[in-house]
Parts: sequence; C-alpha cells; structure tokens
Amino acid sequence: MEKLIIPEQDIINAICVYIAKKKQIKPEAVEVELMYDDDYGFSAEVFVDDRKQVLITANLIEALRLWIDEYLGRDPYAPIKLHLDDNEGIIAYIG
Repeated sequence: MEKLIIPEQDIINAICVYIAKKKQIKPEAVEVELMYDDDYGFSAEVFVDDRKQVLITANLIEALRLWIDEYLGRDPYAPIKLHLDDNEGIIAYIG
C-alpha cells in the first residue's frame, strides 16, 4: 500500500469531526488551531462556544484514525507520523 499524505486542512477537518462526535455538536461549530513546539511536539487548540480545549499528539492521532476510517475508507491502524513541513504546514504520513 502506498503512503498517503494528509494535508493540514484535512487534519483540521478530522479534529472538527472528532470533537463534534465527542460533544454531539456539528463539526462547523468547532474551531481548530494546530501547533508545534520543540519541547511538547504537536498539539491543537480547539474552541467550542468560547471554551478552549488543548489536544495532545495522541488526540490528534485518534482524530486522524477516525477520519481515515470514516472518510477515506482505509485502514485506521496504519502507522501515522505527523510532520512539520516548511511549505505545507503540519501534515500526516499514513502507512
């Protein structure tokens, strides 16, 4: 199976869907800001109704697994590696 690259916007979409399922709201009600820090790695700030929640890397991977399974119809347990790209932002390599 070839490697799949998930762009930053699809990672954001995956997090919106993930949070929406957990909070039983519409994905459109979720705002996401992806972040990378040399000490803490990848994370995201999620805003719903003016409340902030911080997701760690493990949460991002969980959101991507849901996205891969439900929207791409691929193996959600394939290896996932997040990467900070100078031009593309935060992307994910699958497989």
